[in-house]
Amino acid sequence: MKMYLISDNIDTQTGMRLAGVEGCVVHEADEVRRELKKAIGDGQTGIILLTEKLGQLVPEYIRELKLTVSTPLIVEIPDRHGSRDIADSINRHVREAIGLKL
Repeated sequence: MKMYLISDNIDTQTGMRLAGVEGCVVHEADEVRRELKKAIGDGQTGIILLTEKLGQLVPEYIRELKLTVSTPLIVEIPDRHGSRDIADSINRHVREAIGLKL
């Protein structure tokens, strides 16, 4: 299985290509959806890497995919500017998963 990157900037794509990960650069929500469908349709893709900024464009669509598609695994990664607030992210995931506010 292979990994596929969907990025919002060329620097992240270039770095991942140096590590052997193919991908694309997009900027709009409809482009993100199209690339996700394309990567999921490819039977060789085991992990889709998606920059956090793009994940914020289509959060409901990504949530739906994570609940309905067993493979590939969809992972949001920070871009070259770093991660958004990690504590808020963890709290949000706990709240969504078990309904408990920390």
